[in-house]
Formats: sequence, C-alpha cells, structure tokens
Amino acid sequence: MSAITTLFTKTCRLLIGSGAALVLTTAMTTSASAADIATTYDNSCAACHDSGALNAIKKGDSAKWQQLIQQKGMPALINSVKSGMTQMPAGGLCDNCSNDDYRKLIDYMSK
Repeated sequence: MSAITTLFTKTCRLLIGSGAALVLTTAMTTSASAADIATTYDNSCAACHDSGALNAIKKGDSAKWQQLIQQKGMPALINSVKSGMTQMPAGGLCDNCSNDDYRKLIDYMSK
C-alpha cells in the first residue's frame, strides 16, 4: 500500500469510528433524557400534581389533561408553564427545562 492509501484508510476508520461513537452517545443521551422526565416530575411537579394542590390537575387524570390540551393546545400550555400562573411559579419549579422537557412532562402527567 502506498503512504497515501494507508493514510486514507486510517482516516476513514477514524471518521467511521467517531461517527459510531457520536451515534452511540446520542442514543444514550436520548434514553437518559426520557428516564429523567420521571425524575424531573418527582423533583418539580409532583408536589402539586400528585395531590391536586392549588387546583393542579392530578397526574394520571387523562380526561382532564386531554381536555386541557384540546382547549389550549400544547404550545399555549408550554407557554403557561414557562410564564407561570397564579398558582404555579414560572417554570413550574424546573429551572433548566426546555420546551421539549415541558412537553414531555405534560405528556407524562396526562397518562
């Protein structure tokens, strides 16, 4: 093999290996994030949504959650969580949640 061919082969192996590592890391991060929704709920939402304190819709009350989602739509619900409501502080006690996290949390509570 020529030096150029050897270098090309090593570079391709490195890039393929790096790509595989990136795919694996992304998959691990995605599944970890899904598992973290339950933990985030426990740490941020459960205080009110487990008991229904301050008129919070209880986790698992699918009928009420689906009615709210139908009435307001998910984007409006996410904005309500981010802005806060009379009974709920802005962000719903989750300081580092993204819009996608809020959507997942709402989905989690609605089941």
